Amino acid sequence: MTIDSVFQSAAFEDAIRNPANPAHLMVIKPVTRRIRIFAGDVLLADTKNALRVLEVGRSVYDPVIYVPEADLMCDFDSLEKSTHCPIKGDATYITLEGEELGWVYTSPIETSQKLANHYAFWPNKVRLIEGT
Repeated sequence: MTIDSVFQSAAFEDAIRNPANPAHLMVIKPVTRRIRIFAGDVLLADTKNALRVLEVGRSVYDPVIYVPEADLMCDFDSLEKSTHCPIKGDATYITLEGEELGWVYTSPIETSQKLANHYAFWPNKVRLIEGT
């Protein structure tokens, strides 16, 4: 079995693909367990409605948890920074007390609307607890 045949398998039939590069893809899955995210002792988010994004691009990326805006426990400031992903759209970056902690897609591209107003956090700057 080749890597190409793996990415064409049923496990990836719901994948969102980059039209210019079908090998660049992501799968969005709901998380069925409670997710809490902390920066130090500060609770940033507490949700039972998170999404897990599995993405393959230049490499296989670590899974990322996205939390709905309604489940944030802090008010974040925006940075004057943005990046573009061909399968997600334009991300803006957020800070808390001056430290960049993550990003959000407020207006993702049409195929990635599930990520609209969901926040993701840099894993090296936060602690994520999945489960009770």
